[in-house]
Amino acid sequence: MFYIILIIVNLIVIYLLKRKDIKKALYKKKIPEISIEDIHPIFKTRDGKFKFPTKKYVTNFFVIPDDYNVIGMTSDKEAWILTMLSKISSKIFEFGTCSGKTSYLMALNSPENTSITTLTLKPDSEVSKNSDESKSAHRNISSESIYEEFMFSNTEVENKVDVRFINSLEFDENEFLGKCDLIFIDGGHTYSIVKSDTEKAFKMLSPNGFIFWHDYVPGKKSSADVFKYVNELSQNKKIYSVKGTSLAYYQNG
Repeated sequence: MFYIILIIVNLIVIYLLKRKDIKKALYKKKIPEISIEDIHPIFKTRDGKFKFPTKKYVTNFFVIPDDYNVIGMTSDKEAWILTMLSKISSKIFEFGTCSGKTSYLMALNSPENTSITTLTLKPDSEVSKNSDESKSAHRNISSESIYEEFMFSNTEVENKVDVRFINSLEFDENEFLGKCDLIFIDGGHTYSIVKSDTEKAFKMLSPNGFIFWHDYVPGKKSSADVFKYVNELSQNKKIYSVKGTSLAYYQNG
């Protein structure tokens, strides 16, 4: 009996230490994975033996330390990828503002005449939930919609960002049809919201525009519906995951 208990305890410890690797093995990404260099020529490094950055790689950037307790952020690499693409975008749209980190970075680095529209909920807003959707994803909608002031508020680029406090399910996309060069989908992670945001995004996309989805992560409960929907969508659209990130993307044309 002692040895059985010992084996069970060891298995539990191994699982806790290696659970991310185990989940990756059980829930493999179902879309092709590519490196950033394959997304757009702007990510091309200098020619030579080493992949040194070009001048285009240099951006205005900041890092938020973990102990600042800012919730719902992209990783630094994910934010940098979006920041780079903002340099070649004149109209940017974001589903899910949260703290405004990505909006701020895109505003800092995009051309002077670029406009950024971002949707968020007012704090304490109530969002209906379908019984078959992720409970943790639904909880995160409220926990991440706590801001009325954002990182870009009261800065020199605040006028580039149009914040709209609205449930994205109720948002009318007709104002943006075919106009958006870069769309970032990082709002509610329930299936119905991701599906609705994506369907609107495809209508809003410019001829060569990009759509990026955040949290395309196998085995993560709070983003299970994102993973499920993007996989379903990839059966009819050429969608790729970006190596070393939780981003998935589509480019028009």
